[in-house]
Amino acid sequence: MFEPVIAPSGTLLGMLQRGRGDGTLHALAAPRAEALAALNHCVLHDPRHDWQMENRSLYYARLFLDLGGGLDEIEAHLFAAEDHLDTDDTRTGLALSVLGHLASYGRDDALVLLRRYAATGANWAWALDELALRDDDSGLRSLAGAVLGRFPATPEGDAELAAAVRDAFEPRPWRLWAEDRRKAVGARVRAAREHGSFDRWQRQMRPTGPRPGWSVESVLDWAQQSLERGGALHVPAARCLGAVAGPDDRPLIAEAARGGPDGARCAALHYLAEVRDPAVLDLIEAAAADPSRTVADAAVAAFERMCGEAAVDRARGWIHRPDALGASAAGVLACRGDARDSELVLGALRETVRADGPDAPLLWALVDGAGRLGIACAAPVLRHVYRETASSRLRGRTARALAATDPSFATGFAVECLWDCEETTREVAALHAETGDARVAERLRRLAADPAEEAEVQTAVRSRIAPEAPPR
Repeated sequence: MFEPVIAPSGTLLGMLQRGRGDGTLHALAAPRAEALAALNHCVLHDPRHDWQMENRSLYYARLFLDLGGGLDEIEAHLFAAEDHLDTDDTRTGLALSVLGHLASYGRDDALVLLRRYAATGANWAWALDELALRDDDSGLRSLAGAVLGRFPATPEGDAELAAAVRDAFEPRPWRLWAEDRRKAVGARVRAAREHGSFDRWQRQMRPTGPRPGWSVESVLDWAQQSLERGGALHVPAARCLGAVAGPDDRPLIAEAARGGPDGARCAALHYLAEVRDPAVLDLIEAAAADPSRTVADAAVAAFERMCGEAAVDRARGWIHRPDALGASAAGVLACRGDARDSELVLGALRETVRADGPDAPLLWALVDGAGRLGIACAAPVLRHVYRETASSRLRGRTARALAATDPSFATGFAVECLWDCEETTREVAALHAETGDARVAERLRRLAADPAEEAEVQTAVRSRIAPEAPPR
């Protein structure tokens, strides 16, 4: 999948791509044709950097309803010739999810498109999962022939069918079809379900590769062999060391951490960090400067897993390093530091935004730290991250940090957050938005009554809405 091209944050398209609440508010105020063009662009060209973590489908579906948008462009996208050339789920997944939400809101045209695509489209399994949540039994039963027709009645076809049944996110259609009295439908689906269950049992019982012996030397050898085969199993190897190592084995493990082969060295570093060995921080510092990227990355990862005041105190000395260990130290102070570390965390936050932009991975920890430590001086840079980041998840964490640091949050960003694409962000907004704003009161009532809204959001909303007075 190509990296999405995100428009500037101040444009209508840019706000909709980011899933910002202001995107909805601006779209409703813009000329309808312009708003629909931007909305369709987002749905047909998924703007998310991580489609498995970020939400957009409900956000776009609600805007489709508010604008009274038609589905012609989505239909053309789904049934284009490209559908059978580019079968990656990400090409059509967002559009199918939007149709699923529209169907749940009673849009029959969306339901018809989902049924048609499940019968003929390349990403039929996704469409079937959407229908499993929204369609009635008769609608799902009508698709049995089209879906099963994708799998020829051959050993290969039966194996593919078994895998499809086994891996389905929503089993409801397959359960319905298993009850069908037709041999070509019911009997075949039942056989596929049995085959899939047997395959799963076999995978659980079958060894997947070499296993370590019951000694420190064997575990270290196994860690090295795993790395040579292309598998980085440092953490599992460290757990194995925890089971087999005794006090007399400490010199051997320390020597491996100091200069052993890469796989063994990484496992030893993780183990020593886990048991809080007195020498481990010095060993991590040396390994972080190693020419081997595998060793350097493992050293940083081992440090990040450490708890205790010794690790936090060492982070205070490492935070100014210009390498990955310095960045890790900033994250450790953000997550586990105390009030005396506020200036260090604030400095790291400002420097990270300046050097790496509003989407730097380190910002997740630093933003959380600014909120946890209540760093009021961080509010201006947090507002910048909120506006500019392309990650709706990072924006939500930034909103939570602003709620703890910015006195203007309740009357500012919290209001637009009520329309945000992420339910956790809407929850924060529901808890903090100033209810004196007429838009806020109306939006809270709408969220409370929306059956598609998440329970946590509705709980937060109801905590802000005063119950109506009983009739006299």
